[in-house]
Amino acid sequence: MLIGFIGQPNVGKSTFFKAATLADVGIANYPFTTIKANEGVGFVRVKCAELALKESGKLKNMQCKPKHGFCMQGERFVPIKLIDVAGLVPGASEGKGRGNQFLDDLRESDVLIQVIDASGQTDEEGNPTQDHDLAADIVFLEREIDLWIRQILVKSWKTLARKAAVDGNLAIQITNQLSGLKIKEEDVKHAISELNLENDARKWNDLDLFKFAKLVRQKSKPIIIAANKADKPEAKEKIESLKQQFPDILIIPCSAESELALREASKADLISYLPGDNGFEIKQQESLSEQQKKALNNINKTLQIYGSTGIQQCLNEAVFSFLNYIVTYPVESESHFCDSQGNVLPDAILLPSGSTALDLASTIHTDIGKNFVAAIDCKTGKKLGKDSALKDGDVVKIMVK
Repeated sequence: MLIGFIGQPNVGKSTFFKAATLADVGIANYPFTTIKANEGVGFVRVKCAELALKESGKLKNMQCKPKHGFCMQGERFVPIKLIDVAGLVPGASEGKGRGNQFLDDLRESDVLIQVIDASGQTDEEGNPTQDHDLAADIVFLEREIDLWIRQILVKSWKTLARKAAVDGNLAIQITNQLSGLKIKEEDVKHAISELNLENDARKWNDLDLFKFAKLVRQKSKPIIIAANKADKPEAKEKIESLKQQFPDILIIPCSAESELALREASKADLISYLPGDNGFEIKQQESLSEQQKKALNNINKTLQIYGSTGIQQCLNEAVFSFLNYIVTYPVESESHFCDSQGNVLPDAILLPSGSTALDLASTIHTDIGKNFVAAIDCKTGKKLGKDSALKDGDVVKIMVK
């Protein structure tokens, strides 16, 4: 699973990425600070299975010990892969601003988070301005990605159409052409049916191709709008206007600068803060300068307005609402909920909803999948077969030959 950050230059995308990962990336107030794609690890936040096990009395006087990610106050932070590509400008699909290279960086993404400057102070080229039309930003970026997918098809369309006419497998031919974009055959079939397109691809025109590219993009690379710089006075009204204009798009008010400041203050042990919380606690009042106190006070006002900085919400929505993933906890001991070294709930693994016990085994290691015999639901003691569907929060022991 890969989540891609996209947007015009200078809208705070790199700040968003750093806030989500605490990675060392270039941040500056000018376009194209990011040239090469930045890859990093962020985290989704869920209630740890430890809580349910303690409430049921099955787990006593033990704390979970994650091998990857971390757990605080019963909140489990599970790692996910993120990629931040350079800013996209109008004409990116035609190569403007090295657009083709940047779009290629998004090939493996499953969900896209488009960062926009909700204050309206950045134009489509990434330059400072006033009262910029935010709706145009959403429309242009979607169009650039749709055109990019269309161009990938156009390059070999005549050959593809001829092959499909011979073997009668148009959906398979298109899926193969778009395989590098993680577009599924079922999404291709859905788009063809939804648009009522000819089975003979030789009869498709340019408009058919564009509509098709748009629909498969919506299914395979859905976009969440991160309305960044929501802490600025001009932003709130603009965000509400955007939500009315695009009722079918998820628009989340965000303040990447606030999240970054909170995470760095927490890392320095100045405050107590969990990403996604609607507040924080100052731990070392005497260690803060007047400037820091003022900054934290302003951040607190933003949290009171929006409920969070929005960064964690974007990641959680991408993984759980858009991709419909669940979290499972594989263990080796069904009675102590630990691995062979005694680590309680050491792994939290993200799987698509509907995944089976065999899917979990294969995700852990291909050999475990090959030698799968059965599994045990450690919460209920029930034996699970290879086709048993798992639920969110399941703690599972895999048995092998």
